[in-house]
Amino acid sequence: MGSTVSQSGVAIVFASVDEQLAVIRRGVEKIVPEEELAKKLADSRQTGRPLRIKYGIDPTGIDVHLGHTVPLRKLRQFQELGHQAVIIIGNYTAMVGDPSGRDQARAKRLTEEQVEQNAKDYLEQVGKVIDLSQAEVHRNGDWFGKMNFADMLQLCGNVTVAQLLTRDDFAKRYAAQSPIFLHECLYPVMQAFDSVVIASDIELGGTEQLYSFMLARDLQKDPGLALAAQKYGVAACRERALPAGGLPQQLGLMSPILVGLDGVRRMGKSLGNYIGISEAPYEQMKKFMQLPDAVMQMYFELLTDIPLQEVETILAGHPKEAKLRLGREVIQQYHPGNHADEAANRWQTEIGGGGLPADIPTIGLSRSLLQDGTVQAANLLKQTGLVVSTSDARRMIAQGGVSYGDDLQVMTSHDQPIPIAEGLLLKVGKKKYARIALGE
Repeated sequence: MGSTVSQSGVAIVFASVDEQLAVIRRGVEKIVPEEELAKKLADSRQTGRPLRIKYGIDPTGIDVHLGHTVPLRKLRQFQELGHQAVIIIGNYTAMVGDPSGRDQARAKRLTEEQVEQNAKDYLEQVGKVIDLSQAEVHRNGDWFGKMNFADMLQLCGNVTVAQLLTRDDFAKRYAAQSPIFLHECLYPVMQAFDSVVIASDIELGGTEQLYSFMLARDLQKDPGLALAAQKYGVAACRERALPAGGLPQQLGLMSPILVGLDGVRRMGKSLGNYIGISEAPYEQMKKFMQLPDAVMQMYFELLTDIPLQEVETILAGHPKEAKLRLGREVIQQYHPGNHADEAANRWQTEIGGGGLPADIPTIGLSRSLLQDGTVQAANLLKQTGLVVSTSDARRMIAQGGVSYGDDLQVMTSHDQPIPIAEGLLLKVGKKKYARIALGE
């Protein structure tokens, strides 16, 4: 380990370059240009100057899930290695809208007020992943809001339309003759200029951001833009200026896309295949236990710090035990204390061990539906909403997937008369329970 003292008088301890590379490269899909990473780390270690690690986010109303934490965890790892985390809240780029992956323009742009509220919500969640007290947080409206028309002309004069059309999303839309609005073209230019203003050394994100990462490198070496950026109050831009007037060029470090609970599509709230970091521990554990076995390697590598050799041993064992271990490891990151163990124990008692859940919902059933104190099986499931249709009820019963009573007797036919009593327990499938509450 090497130790130096920063200008602020705080001791900074850097691991060796090889030790840092081992941490940084874990779970990374691409580093561009990769050959520069070791040199940057070596220079940082020799001078005692922490690298500036940029991560930008447009606060468009995000509930942070585990997919979002992949680059955030990498940012935290850089912090633990002694480097400077720099978060860009894109309050101005958010009003443009990120065109990445879109086949059409964003229909509605957010207001400054909406963006600011979203930024506060987002930072509160991000604080569960990284150490915000040791991070720089900047809003890019702090500089874009001060730029006049001449400043924008200087910035845009460094990027050609041909360059913009090499972006995959723009290229596809252009080929399909779909509209590309001028304000959308500003987005990657603005994102790249953020790197100039804050003197970024490494930018984190997904592979879809490669164009903007590389555009930032081009802008950083321009002496005129570096000089223009110095007036926006971020001291690092002045301190890092090269004799020729430009700035050291950043490299892009890109993480893979975490797949969701279906094991196929990227994790996303709109797809319903996500685990939110603010969800209750038990709800998180239930989702971990639903994961396909095929994604376990990815989840361990991207979401935990368990050595990969130990991960291989874990995955060689029983899948249920591996998922319980994964759940514990991740949950305790966002719910400190005994919550992870309590969630795992509860799952094993209520689901894994065949016990009854502690939070079985109560569903009302009108007494008018009873005939001689009974309701036919398929109709009972339909009336209680435990299935979506009578045909669904028939199918579940035919497959032996429906039980009733505290002794969980299996329903044998769709027209079986089921005796109804207050508090009658119903079970549909492996995990859906309800108790009957009789009403008028």
